[in-house]
Amino acid sequence: MTAFRNAVAPDVAADYRARGWWGDVTLLDHVRRHARERPDDAAIIADSGTLSWAAYERAATRVAAALVDASIPEGARVAVILPDSGTVHAVFLGAELAGVTVVGIGARAGDREVRHLLGRTGAAALVSLERHRDRETASLLPDWRPEGGAPIRHVVVPRLDVDPDGPITVDGTPAATTVPAEALEARRVGPDDLFLVNSTSGTTGLPKCVMHTQNRWLYFHQQAVRCGHLDADDVVFSAVPAPFGFGLWTAHFTPAMLGAPLVVAEQFDADRTLALIEAHRVTMLAAVSTQFVMMLNAPSMRTRDLASLRVMFTGGEAVPYERADAFERETGCTVLQFFGSNETGLISGTTLEDPRDRRLRTAGKCIDDMQVRLYSNGRDVTASGRGQPAGRGPATCLGYLDDDAANRELFTHDGWMLMGDICTLDDEGWLTVVGRTSDFIIRGGKNISAAQVEDEVATHPAVALAAAVAQPDPVFGERVCVYAELQPGKTLELEELLAHLDARG
Repeated sequence: MTAFRNAVAPDVAADYRARGWWGDVTLLDHVRRHARERPDDAAIIADSGTLSWAAYERAATRVAAALVDASIPEGARVAVILPDSGTVHAVFLGAELAGVTVVGIGARAGDREVRHLLGRTGAAALVSLERHRDRETASLLPDWRPEGGAPIRHVVVPRLDVDPDGPITVDGTPAATTVPAEALEARRVGPDDLFLVNSTSGTTGLPKCVMHTQNRWLYFHQQAVRCGHLDADDVVFSAVPAPFGFGLWTAHFTPAMLGAPLVVAEQFDADRTLALIEAHRVTMLAAVSTQFVMMLNAPSMRTRDLASLRVMFTGGEAVPYERADAFERETGCTVLQFFGSNETGLISGTTLEDPRDRRLRTAGKCIDDMQVRLYSNGRDVTASGRGQPAGRGPATCLGYLDDDAANRELFTHDGWMLMGDICTLDDEGWLTVVGRTSDFIIRGGKNISAAQVEDEVATHPAVALAAAVAQPDPVFGERVCVYAELQPGKTLELEELLAHLDARG
């Protein structure tokens, strides 16, 4: 079982601190500072309400007290399934204070994915709302219980962005929301501890669980500030779900470290996003390519005042040059990207100073601190050429949770962390993505395993053979296309297949 405290090798952590890449503060320290210095300023602006810095800290402290009062032990893993709002960030921050590791699960996750992640991580508790995907969450707990696993203690957290002092219940019973401060301080997560576990799509089977410390995101934040000239005067809108890598730095970490207000919406809608940018004078937008393409196609794109928008960070999939070019022309902002993965963090990126053609047609220059290499047939390409990129440095994760086989595929024999892409690196250090090694379909920035789709489709009694491939799509980049050979005498309509897959979770 992976250690909770000081999960990073001591010599590595000391080296990264000496270089100024890592530090000794956590996100809670930043939020407390803002709550002390400007308590009434907006911290998180969500569909259902706004949290000031003081209210954000208070809500997080009450969540921490509820977790401790529920007898959830220090170092335990607590699954969090919440939409993007002030509540999810208050729960993440409260878990940090309570000394437990968050298991971040997407708000749209299906039953099988939830059950797998609860079982793989050994989650001791679940933090959610009363309903998940239009069903009573309490009624789903038996279906979510891992085979042979312990029952989950169900923690319901109301919308704390409406009322940070609202009730918090554990299994339907009001929880204590005050615990002696010294008891919480003794438990809180440190910058080198196992702060969060989230999921990433594998080429086969169900998602793998990626382990995070806070310090890797501190480093990522430093690079974002450098590349985008970010500061406390920015207003950030993150359209990317909080539990995932892109959402972690754009929504949970960077705004709070800067002291900049964060704008979030529970579900992405292009016209709504444009309205929020105008209403709150957003200066930094974070969105995957599919989302900004949908914004370009939205009727209100030409009627909204988007003059405040200064920079957009994108990624998660290949950035379409023509659409990025059009977004810049329509809004006047500068499009930037970081290239990397949930596992590696960033290995390259573009900056405001880069030539426009390089900025929109490449993945930027490699980050020196990440010691980027290209591997080709197991050989290291040291200068330029074509190969599989890998990095080793302050932005990488800790690896996969309790998964030796997956970690052997993730790491090279000499300790570099591999990505599933094929890239070229020119003599000037510009990285360009030209393909991938993994059998992924990337739909709207989300990796989907073609092999897993094939396996699931093949369970339908009418299907003899199935092959899943990527179908080009002007909005999503790629969509899942399945070729199916049917059993003799059988017929199958798409709606029937979708109903079958839905029934399988």
